[in-house]
Amino acid sequence: MAGMILKRSRCAIYTRKSSEEGLDMEFNSLDAQREACEAYVASQKAEGWVALRDRYDDGGFSGGTLDRPALKQLIADIEAGLIDVIVVYKIDRLSRSLMDFARLVEVFDRNGVTFVSVTQSFNTTTSMGRLTLNILLSFAQFEREVIGERIRDKFAASRKRGMWMGGFVPMGYDVRERKLVVNAAEAATVRMIFERFAALGSASTLARALQAEDVRNKRGKRIDKGFIYKLINNRVYLGEAVHKGTSYPGEHDAIITQEVWDSVHSILKESPRERRARNRNSSEALLKGIIFTDTGAAMTPTYTRKGERLYHYYTSTDLIRNRDTASDAGPMRLSAAMVDGAVIAEMRRIIGAPEVAARVIEAQRHEGAPME
Repeated sequence: MAGMILKRSRCAIYTRKSSEEGLDMEFNSLDAQREACEAYVASQKAEGWVALRDRYDDGGFSGGTLDRPALKQLIADIEAGLIDVIVVYKIDRLSRSLMDFARLVEVFDRNGVTFVSVTQSFNTTTSMGRLTLNILLSFAQFEREVIGERIRDKFAASRKRGMWMGGFVPMGYDVRERKLVVNAAEAATVRMIFERFAALGSASTLARALQAEDVRNKRGKRIDKGFIYKLINNRVYLGEAVHKGTSYPGEHDAIITQEVWDSVHSILKESPRERRARNRNSSEALLKGIIFTDTGAAMTPTYTRKGERLYHYYTSTDLIRNRDTASDAGPMRLSAAMVDGAVIAEMRRIIGAPEVAARVIEAQRHEGAPME
């Protein structure tokens, strides 16, 4: 149609040479590439193509990486909307890596930029060029998947050897030279959480206590019930590495013992409903609120499990909260069965039933003695 105005296509010419040899010549390889590209752009003048004066020349840079100054400037100008067409002498001038080439094409597509190789009849403005590009990108996708499988296999093999493979660093550890090392201060907090959960049997109760004491996690956040459950289920604290549910001996040191782990997980085997019911029963202990240590610390009802048997205790809040106490503070934990039984027996003796009291005391002796 007469008078129709062609759309102006701004063409950026990119050139690259791997070695610096010959770059000091008056007419070097980069100049030769640019001359050929300028000639191609001139042949497309009827289509509205015009070469930009800005030069994007990478002399002495390998095509195996995208870390090239002129290429970075080219991408920045593309993102700024200053370029419509990329023109190169050969595809490998832009990149020798199929993966990198696919990344560049994603940038081009996102900004509506087309790509032309003047010596290989590669032009994404044509249907054949787009078909060729899709084939190349399919191979790039295949290469990505193969690399992903290789990485997953390597990751699995490394985990089986107990190696730390990165990710979120658990509380109680730091990473040095790609290995987990114990952080003494955090490790003490981790052990305290395990031991107090074993004594209390309730993550909710423990979370409230830790929040009241302003105990923080590795990221400085207040500890909630969810964090406690994740922590006490993390086998890294046993010195193990876990991959897809299977544990392997780790290269790092353990923070807690197998005995403490077993004590905690014997509690977790019970349903939350059973634990709530037992906690309610524990809270109804006869001496709750009226039994204290020599230092005045309250003795609160707790329990622990050994095998299939459940043992109830009165435990000092100093012990539960990991507070320092005097060496002569007296028993820190007492058998609830023995203490309650002694109280019941004494009450029965007072009301005139000494023979019953004797049988009760004898029966309670078999359950346990005071524990320090």
